[in-house]
Parts: sequence; structure tokens; C-alpha cells
Amino acid sequence: MKTYQPLDFSGLNTYSIHGRYSKVTVENFAKPLAPGSTLKEFIASLPEQLLGLDFPELVGRLAASHDNDRPIVVGMGAHVIKVGLNPILIDLMERGIISAIALNGAGIVHDTEIAMVGRTSEEVGDVLGSGAFGAAKETGEVVNAGINLGAKKGQGLGEALGEYLLAQNFPYNTMSLLATAKRLGIPLTVHVAMGTDIVHIHPTANGAAIGQTSHQDFRLFCGLVAELEGGAYLNFGSAVLLPEVFLKALTVARNLGHVVNNFTTANFDFIRHYRTMTNVVNRPTMGGGKGYNIIGHHELLIPLLAATLLDRLHEKDGFAAI
Repeated sequence: MKTYQPLDFSGLNTYSIHGRYSKVTVENFAKPLAPGSTLKEFIASLPEQLLGLDFPELVGRLAASHDNDRPIVVGMGAHVIKVGLNPILIDLMERGIISAIALNGAGIVHDTEIAMVGRTSEEVGDVLGSGAFGAAKETGEVVNAGINLGAKKGQGLGEALGEYLLAQNFPYNTMSLLATAKRLGIPLTVHVAMGTDIVHIHPTANGAAIGQTSHQDFRLFCGLVAELEGGAYLNFGSAVLLPEVFLKALTVARNLGHVVNNFTTANFDFIRHYRTMTNVVNRPTMGGGKGYNIIGHHELLIPLLAATLLDRLHEKDGFAAI
């Protein structure tokens, strides 16, 4: 049997650290903040490493898109609504910073319940065993009534449901993305995967109406993506569905001759996912622009993004109303 001996390190070649390039220096370190510091001072205090560099850079690119009158489109999973961030997004919509929103099917369920009763998100474990999960009568009736009526009127799903919520004059419409988008005339598209949302199991669900209105929204979303040159697409918390929809919309836009190369993308989510990295951050920006992957809790990072962007825009002339 062959035997092995420990290597002798005495002849190892070395070099001086003084002549070596180093990725981290004390000049890049974080700076302690004094009590009462401003948000701008907080951002400036971040270490010049990783997200400490990327986050301010992303804010700067978003501010440039807004200043140049280019669209900022937000794609969202439902969890963003469930953790209470509608007021932050609505504020950006009312300020003209968010140009359009795309939701998955779960998003309209939670947003509609917020509009109707000011609360949402049942405890699935408590009701699944009895078969009661998703069986809230009013939720199914309202969502499907809006969709069915919208199909008859030739509307997209987001516009139809937003219009229906406003017509019902629900007490919390001011907290609803759907109702706010319709009130402001901001495009809000809904991208449904059949069978994934509780309203599909209700007696009033009409597959033809859901498919018709959601497909119209996909076509509208393609039109929004076709105008993204110089703008930005932000994916908040959708790990699979909206990244896939976004990539298809982008290829449609480019196939039809629209130039969509130099723009900003960013993904905000709890963990790294294949589709968000591939379909949002990396592939779309290969021909220009830049993509960012921001990992962390929505309820902290999205308000921080909004506040930092507003602070950045507030410094510029003509944005003193903030």
C-alpha cells in the first residue's frame, strides 16, 4: 500500500501584502451613525461592498428613469400585499413613480379582501382539514363577478376588477391596489394560472372569462414591456409566475421590433431563485442595462427602497412636493 507524507511548506513562494490588490479596505468600511442622522446619511454610511454598493446604485438608476420620464413597472407576488405594503406602493403610484403593476392571481384575492373588509389571509392549517380553505363566500363572489362583467365588456382582468371594487364603494378601497390603479388610470395587469387561486373553486368562476381577461392583460403587459427602454422592471416576491410572464413579454416586444435593451431590472425576495435570477436579473439585461438581486424581507426592504428613492428625488428641482 502506498504511504503519504505531510508536505513541507518551507519552500512555499510568498509575496508582500503591500503590493497585492485587496478587495476590501478600511476606506470601504461602514461608518457609525450619530443619533438623529438622516436617511441620506444612513445610505452614505453603508459599507462599499456588495449590497452597500448595489442598493444606492439601483436607487440612482430608478431616479434617472423617473427624471427621464421612462416607466417603472412593478411585478408582484401576493406576499407583498399580505405583509402590509399596499400603502407604500399606493403612495408611489399617486406620486407618478410607479407606472404600472402586474399581479399574480393570488394578489387580487388578498387585495380584494383588503378592499372589502380591511383584512385578509386565513390560517390555512385551521381550515384545510374540514375542506373550508378558500371558501369565503364574499371573496369568490366579488372577484368572479368583476371578472365575468369585465369579460362581457371586453376589459382586462385588472381594470375590470378595479372598476368593480370602485362601483361597490367598499370601505377600504383606498388601501386597494386594484381600486387605486383604476382611479388613477394606471395599468394593472393580472396573470392567472388556472387552479392556483381560491376563487377558481367557487361556483361563480368562469374559466372562459378568467382566461379571456387575463390573456388581454398579458397583451397589455407586453405593450408595457415594449416601452421599457431606459426604464425599470422591479420584481417583488414572485418566484416563478411573473418572471416567466416577464420573459415571454420581453421576447414578444423584441420579436415585434421594439428596442428594449438598455433598462434596469431588480428582484426583491427572501431567497435566491433560479427563475428570478435568470428571467429578471441576468438574461433580460445581457444587451445593456443592469440587473440587481436584493435578498431580504419585503416589509423592510421595499419601504427602504421607496423612502430612499423619494429622498433622492426630493433633492432634485421640480420635486419639492414630496
